[in-house]
Amino acid sequence: MLNLLKPRWIGAGWLHMALAVTGTAQAQGAQPPARPALVAAAANLQPVLAELVPLFERARKGRVTLDIGSSANLVRQIQQGLPAELFLSADEDFALRLADAGLTPDRGVVYATGRIVLLVPADSKLTLDPQLKALKAGLPLVRKFAIANPELAPYGKAAVQALQKLEIWPALQGKVVLGENIAQTTQYVSTGAAEAGITALSLVLAPELASKVRYVLIPDELHAPVRQRMVLLKNAGPAARAFYEFLQSAAAKAVLVRFGYV
Repeated sequence: MLNLLKPRWIGAGWLHMALAVTGTAQAQGAQPPARPALVAAAANLQPVLAELVPLFERARKGRVTLDIGSSANLVRQIQQGLPAELFLSADEDFALRLADAGLTPDRGVVYATGRIVLLVPADSKLTLDPQLKALKAGLPLVRKFAIANPELAPYGKAAVQALQKLEIWPALQGKVVLGENIAQTTQYVSTGAAEAGITALSLVLAPELASKVRYVLIPDELHAPVRQRMVLLKNAGPAARAFYEFLQSAAAKAVLVRFGYV
């Protein structure tokens, strides 16, 4: 039986999400690894990991604990002593910072490339189109436009690049609200706190958002590729190493593709 503790929004951040096998392995007499893998993961991975972790645990009869946040904050926490064993970054640069600091055995691998979308509440009067022409025309309807903080979150940086290329960024000044991570950004729009925003495709594909939002995919030529890299830390134990290998498997890649990753 899977015990899933869902992340809850409190103040300025998400509580970490822990997923653990609590009954199946014991009932079958199998012994899980003595130490669960502590995995620090970018917020855009939240829904996909909710599927991948149970798949891994059923196959390996091990346990994974997730600490979810913005890539920049997670890197800082790891450098300050967070005992993470595997870091799943939302882009390459943050993962490579840990490698350059000598905290990893190697430079890891790119496990996915993400996409961004323009997102509005389901009842929004804004029309959606890939070049965001309707957004530009409908800006008077937008009081708040949500993006992830581009200093902390790669998806926020990609959002700014796309908006600048489409020459919409100047008109949004004074309307932009910054999420600490891409999950918070998505929440701003899905709850109606912001009239529109740009977020990760993977988050809007979560079933619980289907009735709450509408979205359109933003062409990838409008921003630099969001290449997501993962690295093992030098303290990685057997469960973390096994999960790292699992994320490169065909089964894991099929789930990533279903959530919009390339």
